[in-house]
Amino acid sequence: MSVVILGGNECMKRQYSDVCRKYGCKAKVFCKPCADMKSRIGVPDLLIVFTHTISHKMLQCALTGVCGATKIVHCHTSSMNSLKDILQEHVREEEVTA
Repeated sequence: MSVVILGGNECMKRQYSDVCRKYGCKAKVFCKPCADMKSRIGVPDLLIVFTHTISHKMLQCALTGVCGATKIVHCHTSSMNSLKDILQEHVREEEVTA
């Protein structure tokens, strides 16, 4: 399962990736906007948006490149517990349907 995380704390970027890896997911983390972000996001299975730490411009840019098959989850906090809860819920769903 591929996961893209938008927003969050830049100092926790590595930890976000490590937690996703523990759940068997490949993760891309974008804490700040980059020039080619729309093309780098690709077509993930799950898009996690930490709404408290993301700019509107970055969110709009990311959402224009995402297709309809991608699940989008909005979360106000960018804590590790929030990320773990989201992954537990959606990785279990993915395993049941697979």
